[in-house]
Amino acid sequence: MAVIAAGVIVLVVAVVHWLLVHWWLLLAAAVVAVPAGVVWWHRRAERLRWEQARARALRYGLAQLDALSHRQFEFAVRDLMLRDGCTDAVQVGGQGDLGADVKATDPLGRRWVIQCKHRRSGERGAAVGAPDLQVLNGTGRPVHRADVVVMLTNGRITQPGRAFARQQRLHLVDRQLLGAWASQSRPLWELLPALPALRRPSSLS
Repeated sequence: MAVIAAGVIVLVVAVVHWLLVHWWLLLAAAVVAVPAGVVWWHRRAERLRWEQARARALRYGLAQLDALSHRQFEFAVRDLMLRDGCTDAVQVGGQGDLGADVKATDPLGRRWVIQCKHRRSGERGAAVGAPDLQVLNGTGRPVHRADVVVMLTNGRITQPGRAFARQQRLHLVDRQLLGAWASQSRPLWELLPALPALRRPSSLS
């Protein structure tokens, strides 16, 4: 160990001596690195501003949403939540998702779990019914610890499904509400009734 320590000390001394002798190389490197760093930072800031502006301007028409695949539909919903200020919004749908396709935390600190039911035929597609909502109800709060549990579809929701959602405090976004949300700039929590209050302080609030 003593030999290794001595070798390290010798190496450090040699490096310091070399740098002192060739100080002008450090100066030249700094002259090159500083402007390059400034340019990189400026471009990064511009890119972030452009991405934020694009997110704020994000809009979807129902025809656009209908034309998406189910997975693309989930990502579109995630992007809309990002647009509304949920900076941690993520698409998690897939095998074993336990009813959660999109998760997010809104600026008031509430945790959202959204299950997406995409219908290629829109209103003419199969309606979302009580069995779908029962599955979501079984995982939304107990498994995902959500404050706001949402069933979202570009199609229809049956009356028994709506009744079950009211009983279990589930929130529904049907084709009409989806169209209003996706095509405007109001966040989803301003369009849904009876949401829970602030959960906890958030860095976004």
